[in-house]
Amino acid sequence: MKILVPVKRVLDYNVKPRVKADGTGVDLANVKMSMNPFDEIAVEEAIRLKEKGVATEVIAVSVGETKAQETLRTALAMGADRAILVVSDDKVEPLGVAKILKAIADEEQPGLVILGKQAIDDDNNQTGQMLAALTGWGQGTFASKVEIEGDHVKVTREVDGGLETVSLKLPAIVTTDLRLNEPRYASLPNIMKAKSKPLAQKTAADYGVDIAPRLTTLKVVEPAKRSAGIKVADVDELVGKIKAMGIAG
Repeated sequence: MKILVPVKRVLDYNVKPRVKADGTGVDLANVKMSMNPFDEIAVEEAIRLKEKGVATEVIAVSVGETKAQETLRTALAMGADRAILVVSDDKVEPLGVAKILKAIADEEQPGLVILGKQAIDDDNNQTGQMLAALTGWGQGTFASKVEIEGDHVKVTREVDGGLETVSLKLPAIVTTDLRLNEPRYASLPNIMKAKSKPLAQKTAADYGVDIAPRLTTLKVVEPAKRSAGIKVADVDELVGKIKAMGIAG
């Protein structure tokens, strides 16, 4: 069974985002970029399934600029077998990414697609669900546990009320949550091996997919700075302040 793992190159989670002066977006010039943390978890889970003998091949996929090769090489160093980069210099919206992934899935015929539940740059949480709709496959989102049982995958999901377990017939789509696993660090020998692993470059046109944007960003602004807090002498004063805020609101 093949496992397809989409990954995204995003602003590193340790870097504080800066908004461009003209308000058109986030300034990405000369800042550290890395693999989306939820996608790292997806890569780790796919590799673990391969190590268990459940999967035979792990294919990492990314849609973005040429620099996304670095992100794919990270996935290869972690243990993915090969990679596909669909090059686009323009930002591709979740629907466009889902259409590309659907075309790749039609070509590769994976038994499972594992991807992060959302990217930390735009926080859309849409691609996995859109891919499931386009393919007609079952989906298990926000996975905290994944188990392959014959021709089904059992997914334990994190929901508002606790945990929910669903059984999906393969092929299926799974999106990962933070508690699914702890991604491994790539060792130096594996980083060197990753340089020689296959990495194919494609375009959306190669798959016959239209990725023209459907959305327009009007303006990007930083959130308002929080005002300083105040200290209260006792509980009575605290209750009074809360009541006053309630009346004012």
